[in-house]
Amino acid sequence: MNIAREIADVIEPIYVMEGAGVLLRRSIATQRLDYLDPFLLFDHFGSENPEDYLAGFPMHPHRGIETVTYMLDGHVDHKDSMGNSGTIGKGDVQWITAGSGILHEEMPKEPDEGIMEGFQLWVNLPAKLKMTSPRYRGMRSSEIPEVKQDDGVNVKIIAGEFEGVKGAVTEIYADPEYLDVTIPASGFFETPIKLGYTVFAYVFEGEGIFGNFKLNSMDKVNSVSATRLLIFSDGDIVRAYARDLLGFF
Repeated sequence: MNIAREIADVIEPIYVMEGAGVLLRRSIATQRLDYLDPFLLFDHFGSENPEDYLAGFPMHPHRGIETVTYMLDGHVDHKDSMGNSGTIGKGDVQWITAGSGILHEEMPKEPDEGIMEGFQLWVNLPAKLKMTSPRYRGMRSSEIPEVKQDDGVNVKIIAGEFEGVKGAVTEIYADPEYLDVTIPASGFFETPIKLGYTVFAYVFEGEGIFGNFKLNSMDKVNSVSATRLLIFSDGDIVRAYARDLLGFF
């Protein structure tokens, strides 16, 4: 019998200034939520004002973690001490295993129009892998598989697997499932999840209902609107319903 994961907690992001002066929303790595094993940090960056982000993140070190950058819009120039360099743009993913140590920088570019927006997640490495060799993986948006369901639900599979489709980024030590889910108004989504795994969702657009709900009794369930992070209790399935257009990870 499937056990739907319920909302255990809802986190309101706080605004912090990082790098050389980048304003962003932080949900993990705050006094409210120190860490969510194995996730050490989760940031949502983005603004219509270039002054909030153009200072960027000049060369800085990481060690013993993996960093995941996922762009919704805009462009970021990057380079690192392994010789990798380039630009990540709308829909692209950058996954860095810092391991024994890496230096890298991320410098946002001012868009011709629209905003610069994206997310960064830090994933802890287990003790036995803290000194593993650093590595870099960059995935273009065209390389990220999508599952488009008949009811309009769209799922981009960054890592892990959904409906038999494997994600673009593989061989990740934490064995994560990272999905970008868009649900149209009155749409429904569910996916199986391994028991015992830490699961969270970040609602970045719209409003959704999560948990073990009945579609004819919405007044009795929890609703979460953007921009908030929700932590799930244990179970083997995650379910979501969209009041209006809903986007979440």
